[in-house]
Amino acid sequence: MRINAYLARAGVASRRGADALIKGGHVRVNGEPARLDTVVSPGDRVEVDGRQVSAQRLTYLLLHKPVGVVTTARDPQGRPTVVQLAPAEPRVVPVGRLDADTTGALLLTNDGPLAHRLAHPRYGVEKVYEAEVEGDPGDQALRRLCEGIELEDGRTAPARARRLGPGRVELVLHEGRKHQVKRMLAAVGHPVVRLHRSGYAGLTLEGLEPGAWRELEPGEVESLRAAGRR
Repeated sequence: MRINAYLARAGVASRRGADALIKGGHVRVNGEPARLDTVVSPGDRVEVDGRQVSAQRLTYLLLHKPVGVVTTARDPQGRPTVVQLAPAEPRVVPVGRLDADTTGALLLTNDGPLAHRLAHPRYGVEKVYEAEVEGDPGDQALRRLCEGIELEDGRTAPARARRLGPGRVELVLHEGRKHQVKRMLAAVGHPVVRLHRSGYAGLTLEGLEPGAWRELEPGEVESLRAAGRR
């Protein structure tokens, strides 16, 4: 494992922060100054400013994000963050983002490579959203959502859309542009009033109240890894 990934797994810093520590001479492996390309093997002793650190076990949490909580580790404005809702140890970070006013399924993990793959549009991880909107979308609006919408950053990929009830739409995406659901629905004349992500990569929020989390089962983790290899 590369030294920056090891330090991230140890909860010392993000990979970028770990690179800065390494460049600054704060990190030693088996008594020798670490380099950016240093690889840590089992049994190696890793120290940061003389304090020994060790990689934490891989952890995968599903959080039911409540409204008003931001999807970051820290917030300069002092708002509550999703990381504060998770256990302090081992340190986990969110996979992707949900807006502060959006609720629903959010994965948190310290498995950096898997998080990177799941967040990358290449792998097309499925995300299910339920939106309350202004007005009541008809067949034409739903058809446009399914075929793709021309946005300022390009046309969206084909999606699945269905009406859940008056002023309520389910939208299933395999990409994750910024504010994508809100922009798509605004483009068909039905701005979002409330947005909830009910599913992520096959995971649902069954039994989880807002603000609660659970650790994934081994089979669920394997399914996530499979999704990240497609």
